[in-house]
Amino acid sequence: MSQVSKIRVAVVFGGRSSEHAISCVTAGAVMAAIDRDRYEVVPIGIARDGRWVLPPADLPLAIEGGRLPEVTGAGRALALPFDPDSRGLMVVRPGEVPDTLAEVDVVLPLLHGPYGEDGTIQGLLDLAGVRYVGAGVLASAVGMDKGYMKLVWQARGLPVGPYVLVGDREWRRERKRKIDEIKELGLADGAAVFVKPARAGSSMGITRVTDEADLEAAVEAAREHDPKVVVEAGIAGREVECGVLQGVDDGPPEASLPAEVLMAGEHDFYDFETKYLDGSTSMAIPPDLPPAAIEEVRRVAVQAFEALDCEGLARVDFFYTPDGRWVLNEINTMPGFTPASAFPQMWAATGLDYPALVDRLIQTALKRSTGLR
Repeated sequence: MSQVSKIRVAVVFGGRSSEHAISCVTAGAVMAAIDRDRYEVVPIGIARDGRWVLPPADLPLAIEGGRLPEVTGAGRALALPFDPDSRGLMVVRPGEVPDTLAEVDVVLPLLHGPYGEDGTIQGLLDLAGVRYVGAGVLASAVGMDKGYMKLVWQARGLPVGPYVLVGDREWRRERKRKIDEIKELGLADGAAVFVKPARAGSSMGITRVTDEADLEAAVEAAREHDPKVVVEAGIAGREVECGVLQGVDDGPPEASLPAEVLMAGEHDFYDFETKYLDGSTSMAIPPDLPPAAIEEVRRVAVQAFEALDCEGLARVDFFYTPDGRWVLNEINTMPGFTPASAFPQMWAATGLDYPALVDRLIQTALKRSTGLR
């Protein structure tokens, strides 16, 4: 990398998951915040069918009038050569020898959900010898899979609520046994359970169930996003989130001030509509909690981050129960950066504004080695 040239940052967004649109919104916000005096930005879109393209400059990357943005595949096609010595991208034109697009110094993989946040693109970039922001292959995969995430946290002695995993073959072959297991979470006594795709985010495919008669339909709705499903016991408590950043110069990870999700209206839980479309939620940063509880959630958030061997950044979600306990809900190794997202809001309240946060993520990624760490 030349001393006089700008650092070239490839911002990858879109992708094949059901969170495609939120990835586009995240990318739009991040690219607007990147310091163009220091960084040269190369936007790279991934269409829903998996095509990589240099998108047109006028591609909308915001939710406008309830309409979600999308990478359509229009633009010049791209390919990533698996050559650790080149760190370049190739422009592919039909019938022509591919041209090499300039060397890329670091990639911001702003992809949410499967085929992006789950270790797949991280493995691709590792093969190509390209540095990137965020968790590596294993941490991304475990953080994306709510079943394995909970298993790792349990093994480390961290607080996790009751849950049942429903695999594809189990659901098809042993449906009655799995329903009986789920009923033991409290559903038989009228308590709520939450049925979720095991490997999805942005509250996609989640159903709150209080009646056994609605359970099979809820599982099938989750299976539209992922054949693997997790069913969690409803936990009475306040929903609180905490941001974590990899430490500077090999220092320990740092936790932000936490945020409490405050919902208005008639929503049963923090679903996709309340997060992104109807504006019915707000954040209390920090929550109205005792100082000792605030420090405890920050401590446990760092422990959850380290248990999965995360890098770069993560958002850790909790429940705070009426008796003063913290219960881990899940982790996002590439949390949303939309204007409504908690992660940048929490760090701004902690003293790191949006441009400084993006700069820190890029600089952290540039300092780490490629290959095994």
